[in-house]
Amino acid sequence: MAVPDTLATPTRRRAADPRLMAVVGSLCIALSPILISLSGTSPGTATVFRCLLALPVLIPLALLERRRTRRAALGTGRLGRPWLVVVGGLLLGLDMTLWTGAIHAVGAGVSTVLVNAQVVILPLLAFLVLGERIRLSFLLTVPVLLGGVALAGGLVDSDPGTAPDPVLGTVLALLAAFAYAGYLLFLRLGAAPGEKAAPVTLATVAAAISSFALGSVWEGVDLTPGWTAIAWLALLAVVGQSIGWVLIAGGMAALPSSTGASILLLQPVGAVLLGMLVLGQFPTAWQLVGCAVVIAAVAVAVRRRAEPAPEEAAA
Repeated sequence: MAVPDTLATPTRRRAADPRLMAVVGSLCIALSPILISLSGTSPGTATVFRCLLALPVLIPLALLERRRTRRAALGTGRLGRPWLVVVGGLLLGLDMTLWTGAIHAVGAGVSTVLVNAQVVILPLLAFLVLGERIRLSFLLTVPVLLGGVALAGGLVDSDPGTAPDPVLGTVLALLAAFAYAGYLLFLRLGAAPGEKAAPVTLATVAAAISSFALGSVWEGVDLTPGWTAIAWLALLAVVGQSIGWVLIAGGMAALPSSTGASILLLQPVGAVLLGMLVLGQFPTAWQLVGCAVVIAAVAVAVRRRAEPAPEEAAA
């Protein structure tokens, strides 16, 4: 008696779309500037607590993942390089601490726009370090992407006089953008195939160390910020630090740097929309136009062929 094909052949688990993972992760992280503002804590305090409070969620996920992926990694001989992940994590701590300072100095919207200068920095680093080709379609969409992000962040409508220190905030956000791009690149180089939670967990530990070091000499680190602040930072740790970064790590590992960087531009758009829903900060007409421009540009930038070209398939 013949066995039906449906029984003889095990159902193959369909892999998650890396673009969807990166999009959802970006929207989780879009909550970060709102939750940081609600916590009312210093840059070092906010970053240290968001890292430490994320570890109880990340560590069990990392242990489960390691049990599942270690045998496969040994079989293929493609093991991770933890020291590269640690370097990336140290940069992540600098990024989050500097960005938190920028939020306080220049505002949540503008700081989120400025830190997304990594959309240009990351592909450039990948080109210099990995020799990764930058697609012409990406280069053509960069001006549109950056213009839309600027509109969505409120640069057209912002009054420089309302920000406590716009010059300092701009410098901090741009430095954070460089650190952010470095983190993404090192995470990609250091993570083993199939790893998502494990490298993010290791990077988070390293980020707690670097953020504590920087925060200690810059506005201090308050180890007792109060229960209200801890509650906001705990929510930030779970949604932004844990869920968001795991999804981004999984999605970015399977995407070209330029495509992944384009998707991450959804973060400032999400920050504007979530600010409207959570804080009642309704965007202006120009900001709504910027949101539409960014979403359209990202949709164009992430398009890719269903099947690789013959020369790519042979690589």
